[in-house]
Amino acid sequence: MNTPTPYIFFNGNCREAMQYYRQCIDGGDVFVMTYGEARGEKTPPALKERALHASLRKDNFFLMASDTPDYAPTVGNNVHMYYSCRSREEVDHVFSKLSAGGIVKEALNDTFWGAYFGMLTDKYGFNWMIGFEKPRATATP
Repeated sequence: MNTPTPYIFFNGNCREAMQYYRQCIDGGDVFVMTYGEARGEKTPPALKERALHASLRKDNFFLMASDTPDYAPTVGNNVHMYYSCRSREEVDHVFSKLSAGGIVKEALNDTFWGAYFGMLTDKYGFNWMIGFEKPRATATP
């Protein structure tokens, strides 16, 4: 069963917030990838240390987050639901249904991080991120 995951946005303090949440729930694993790590030298200096993607996982708890690159998040636009699909076809189907009567914020596309991904606001005003993480090639000995 797919479970929607909260994805929250920060204005430069994502890493700090994720460590704070980790302390609040008495542990867990925090992962942070910065824009600089992902994009290398092409990254504008102001974004190099900001979190492109972060996650906190403990037992059945999972939270994802990032720093916004180009807008200041406010209550109301700083939380999305991330729905992870099992295939590109499922992404197409779910995205089509959820975007009906809503607004497509980012059309479905193949991303630089290896996902098929899109963003939308549904007809009720809620923000969604729909994606399929492509299987990574594994090295053979």
